[in-house]
Amino acid sequence: MSRIGVFICHCGENISRTVDVERVAAEVGKMPGVAFSTDYKYMCSDPGQNLLKKAIQDQRLSHVVVAACSPRMHEKTFRKAVEAAGLNPFLCEMANIREHCSWVHENKEEATVKAIEIVGMMVERVKKNRVLPTITVPVTKRSLVIGGGIAGIQAALDIADCGHEVILVEREPSIGGHMAQLSETFPPLDCSQCIMTPKMVDVANHPNIKLYSYSEIELVEGYIGNFKVTIKRKARS
Repeated sequence: MSRIGVFICHCGENISRTVDVERVAAEVGKMPGVAFSTDYKYMCSDPGQNLLKKAIQDQRLSHVVVAACSPRMHEKTFRKAVEAAGLNPFLCEMANIREHCSWVHENKEEATVKAIEIVGMMVERVKKNRVLPTITVPVTKRSLVIGGGIAGIQAALDIADCGHEVILVEREPSIGGHMAQLSETFPPLDCSQCIMTPKMVDVANHPNIKLYSYSEIELVEGYIGNFKVTIKRKARS
């Protein structure tokens, strides 16, 4: 039997200004499988994480849902906290009630109802989660930089200088991008070619950089650490 803990974050006033977080916590607490439901000003803070850890141990929680901001920002934060409390990190899910709710609504009643529904969906989802092991996979120490403008050139040089192989792909016949078309850069109003040209030469001569100009990415397959990329080279007249 699942014992799910739900933690609703105010995010200062980013969420609580539009969503009645206390009501969300109360309504979610009535849902099947939810053993504990509360709200807190900043769940990502040290006190907020300590509250989560203590509740996991005191309430003997089996799963956790944190309703807060985007998982891209704090999913790792909360999964680490859950793991520190003795739970498998993959038994924790995040419900995004900031970007998906409070930031896109003005009516507090409608936003609150939507937040309850979003959290409810994550409660049902986390019930299906199972303990997963953390695995280590080998990483191919080669980087692909797409775009040979000044940003791509600098990224390629920085990575190559660290000793890693870099593949730089540029769709135009020559690298340089928009900066190559400028007479001056700001700041400090220096000659753009005086800055760009040495870097272009460095790319061409660097032993760790392979340049594919007048080429495009056709297909990307694989996964993080082991992508397989197909590059299409255009015919030059």
